[in-house]
Amino acid sequence: MRATCGKSSGMTNRGTSRSNSILDRTQETAAMTSNQVRSAITHIGTLTSRPQAFLIFFAYAGLWLIFDRRSVDWHAIATLATWAMTLFIQRAEHRDTQALHAKLDELLRAVGEADSETARIDNKEPEEIEAQRERKQEDG
Repeated sequence: MRATCGKSSGMTNRGTSRSNSILDRTQETAAMTSNQVRSAITHIGTLTSRPQAFLIFFAYAGLWLIFDRRSVDWHAIATLATWAMTLFIQRAEHRDTQALHAKLDELLRAVGEADSETARIDNKEPEEIEAQRERKQEDG
């Protein structure tokens, strides 16, 4: 009877080990996918602040007028106006953020005592930046 209990216990441990391994691989894959999605969203946000986004907007509006002029009503105009305002706001925020980063980079170069991890923070995702800020606030 003891031998049977020992064998089934060993089987359970091996089975648990395999399922933990599969679970670990699944979690790693999900984390990689999540990071890729976050990176893609950040990249798309940056692209919407470029002048090419306005070209796409005007091309879309022009093609809409050319191919379906009858459907352009007040709702369509409001939709286009909202899209244009969003692009203008995104562009202004991006410009302000870039100017602020340039000023901070200059201050970091002037001081020279800055933490190198903080100096390279521009390359991180927003969630990573928030986590780093929280760690720094807890430490200091």
